[in-house]
Amino acid sequence: MTGLILEELADTAEVVARARGVSVNALMLEALQAEIDRVKRDKEFISLLRSHVQRDKEILDRLAE
Repeated sequence: MTGLILEELADTAEVVARARGVSVNALMLEALQAEIDRVKRDKEFISLLRSHVQRDKEILDRLAE
């Protein structure tokens, strides 16, 4: 991301937070929680995550030998 995009995102977040009467930090925490809740319900994502975790475990097991 470029600095301009980040600045625009920060400006937009500030306006949204102000309009909702919350801090930017609270808005960010709410957005993160919403994303976490969304991926918890996404069966395809959970399957992919399990696959990555299993692969990482196999690599760690080989390294530990």
